[in-house]
Amino acid sequence: MKASEHTIEAILTHTPAAQAAAFKQLHQTIVSNLPKGFEPGISYGALGYVIPHSLYPAGYHCKPSEPLPFASIAAQKNSINFYHMGIYAKPTLLEWFVAEYPKHSKQKLDMGKSCIRFKKLDDIPYALIGELMQKMSAKEWISLYEETLKK
Repeated sequence: MKASEHTIEAILTHTPAAQAAAFKQLHQTIVSNLPKGFEPGISYGALGYVIPHSLYPAGYHCKPSEPLPFASIAAQKNSINFYHMGIYAKPTLLEWFVAEYPKHSKQKLDMGKSCIRFKKLDDIPYALIGELMQKMSAKEWISLYEETLKK
């Protein structure tokens, strides 16, 4: 489900009932572990965790009116998806996450380039997601983003 709402509270309120508790817990885990400089917000219509224009005025190069995205979550038909751009952009972070995942979840890692799909909601590795969120500062993300953009 792509969020058609325009506030965090509306997205949380309108998450399908079967996913609501896990979705809200994942959101709270992320918010509780956001490093300074990141904030929750709406990113491309979804619940995102971004670097606001006040810290990075240029915004996202694809759509400068949007803040610089870093992570997001979305409730889909059969899963809750977690997107983390740092995993996509920093190979050592991806390697760390892939190695740590089996220590936190009985489920096989279902992952695309930056998308992690959680189909079994009672096995979401909240502690691991919290730790992942703390692994990159806003300053490091901006630097990595700009470095990647120049290529």
